[in-house]
Amino acid sequence: MNIGDSNISSQVLLHRHLLGLSTYSVEEIFLILETAREFREILERPIKRVPTLRGFTIVNLFFEPSTRTRISFELAAKRLSADLVNFGGSGSSLSKGETLRDTAQNIEAMKVDMAIIRHSSPGAAHFLTRCIQGSVINAGDGAHEHPTQALLDLLTISEHYDRFENLRVSIIGDIAHSRVARSNIFALTTLGAQVTLCGPQTLIPVSIEQLGVRVTHRLDEALEDCQVAMTLRIQQERFGASLVPSLREYNALYGLTSEHMEIHQDLIVLHPGPVNRGVELDDEVVEHERAVILDQVTNGVAVRMAVMYLLASSRATDRD
Repeated sequence: MNIGDSNISSQVLLHRHLLGLSTYSVEEIFLILETAREFREILERPIKRVPTLRGFTIVNLFFEPSTRTRISFELAAKRLSADLVNFGGSGSSLSKGETLRDTAQNIEAMKVDMAIIRHSSPGAAHFLTRCIQGSVINAGDGAHEHPTQALLDLLTISEHYDRFENLRVSIIGDIAHSRVARSNIFALTTLGAQVTLCGPQTLIPVSIEQLGVRVTHRLDEALEDCQVAMTLRIQQERFGASLVPSLREYNALYGLTSEHMEIHQDLIVLHPGPVNRGVELDDEVVEHERAVILDQVTNGVAVRMAVMYLLASSRATDRD
């Protein structure tokens, strides 16, 4: 494969797909992060495009609304010079009753090399691997996983801390409905971080401690000696208003404020977006120099370039 830049890693992943991070090894995660750092350098150049995936066809299958993730994948594909096709649920044959299987089989007949899928049903990405020959990247399936978001979070954290082993990370908010939380739990614990989950009891899954995390329902306890606070959006569209008394009360108990930033001088704050200002984070925290939310967005393009490149390289190796 023409990598287009001699500095880009020539190693490949053992996986053919990125469906989740629970089966990815330490070595594979670090390979993705290192490759993403190299692509991040390319994105800082005046000419941000490389011919790495020229002639490679990628389809974006987004059956749920998305702004950051969809555009990030689009930019990543274009920066790699791939041919990109965007496909959404509205305005397609799905609105006429076509099943996901039939849609996938039609896409397979078009001979695409890679499919990126976001879907409301957990397991949709796994299902797609049984319908097409190309590689599949999970861009979020229900409340299951969102692996590229976790990888860009790791890349952002690595810009502030040299190692993940024993790094103290607190994930705060709606854990129960968060695919971002699950992917981060798998990745962070694999790399040896100490992960604490914090939120209302109604938004913490039962027995989630079995994944190797600590649980608290007190924000002050979660922030004690914490180095990274990862706040999550309250997803009321998934559960309605029944699991929290009110957004105002949620903010009073679990929202990060400027006072928290003053008390915890080394704390960096992440958020996958979109941020509900005044709910998960006060305005002062969103604008704080240690809130690295926009860095996450920038790193998202580099991470997705790395994942596409490495999966494509793995496929090329298999054919060889």
